[in-house]
Amino acid sequence: MTEISSMVISHKKAKVEEMESAWHGDLDGLLHNLYSHEYVYECVVLKTCNRVEIYVVSPKSSSVLFSFAKEMGASTHIIDFYGHDESLEHLLRLSGGLESMIVGEDQILGQIKDLYAYSKKAGTTGKILDTAFEKAIQVGKRIRNETRINKGSVSIGSAAVDLAEDIFGGLTGKSVLVIGAGEIGVLVAKALAEKDIEAIYIANRTFKKAEEIAYELGGHAVRLDDIRGYLPGADVVISGTGAPHYILTREIVEEAVKGRDRKLLLIDIANPRDIEESVVELESVELCNIDNLRVISERTLKMRKEEAKKAEAIIQEEIRLLNLQYKRQKADRLISELYRQVYDVRVRERQKAVNRLCAYHTIGEIETEVLDDLTHSIVNKILAEPTKVLRQAAELGNEEFLDVVSRVFCLEKDKVKFEKIKPGCTNDQAAVKEQATVKEQYAVKD
Repeated sequence: MTEISSMVISHKKAKVEEMESAWHGDLDGLLHNLYSHEYVYECVVLKTCNRVEIYVVSPKSSSVLFSFAKEMGASTHIIDFYGHDESLEHLLRLSGGLESMIVGEDQILGQIKDLYAYSKKAGTTGKILDTAFEKAIQVGKRIRNETRINKGSVSIGSAAVDLAEDIFGGLTGKSVLVIGAGEIGVLVAKALAEKDIEAIYIANRTFKKAEEIAYELGGHAVRLDDIRGYLPGADVVISGTGAPHYILTREIVEEAVKGRDRKLLLIDIANPRDIEESVVELESVELCNIDNLRVISERTLKMRKEEAKKAEAIIQEEIRLLNLQYKRQKADRLISELYRQVYDVRVRERQKAVNRLCAYHTIGEIETEVLDDLTHSIVNKILAEPTKVLRQAAELGNEEFLDVVSRVFCLEKDKVKFEKIKPGCTNDQAAVKEQATVKEQYAVKD
């Protein structure tokens, strides 16, 4: 049966360097690589600073994902492979903030919306994943509206600020340099703006964006090429760019701390990392990365335990509704195909009747309409009860009955792709042609 399967690499099992090694190329390349696989009907990729997740719809999903994990060079001990039900529950938990390093954080919901929209625009999604991700986004909003799981919460960015406070015992009078004015960088800057710091500097490759954020928060904009001049005066540097290379190399940091008599705290929240790891060997330098935020995560998890229980209840309720929605969709597909087949017969037989009558006398528009209404009414009356029965069977989860109906009437032929041809539904020549064109047929949205 064609269902959703997923593979998940996250902070729960993988360290930063392991997540980095599991990601090759850009999002476009990964989506294209996945979707071009002969067994993949739909796919979505979620990639954030602390997770890489791949969702596919495929009749051979397990082998596809295992093969892809091997191709990525990712060790299986850091990967969770989920079947249909597990994938749906995980996705809803993820959108609700329950799978985040900082439980209840809001950033993940926006990331899911953006990355799903990206895959949808790329044409790699279809009815099955559209249903799952639209439900996940709706559930994420509901959880935040009906619980307090995100009240007083911190994102990865603001958790970095809390970590800096813990290390220094407060940020009063400190000078902070934020590198990167993307989504995470903005969250860091906003969290810093609430602290009693001496100065905040925002550095970004696009200087205009840095100026906008700095103006909004009362900070100072810095060109990315000029950060060397600001490092010596900084107490804390928080870096979260999307650059594929190091922003702060050992050489740059070593030059900045020459003759320094106070600590320089570097917090790297980027993936791939922005700061060369060997800077920890330098005197007066302390380097933290995403792994260090686990401490903040544990503290937050304890604080939100009761709210998480409420969120879990919402998720279980929504999972039941989502499964019912999928069951109805399956029945609707069968019913739609059944009506299409019978209506094709109706049209052909009506035309035969018109042609036979025309052989004896002239048939006008009124007579043709009467025949059309008659055959239309007969078809609808014959199919009314089967339609009701099919929908009831779907809601009750009677898969065997639905499969029997599908075989008896040779329905859902487009699902034959690379699977055994249903006996009696088509000849070998038609099957070969159908297999060659099914990917194009399947890509058409319902």
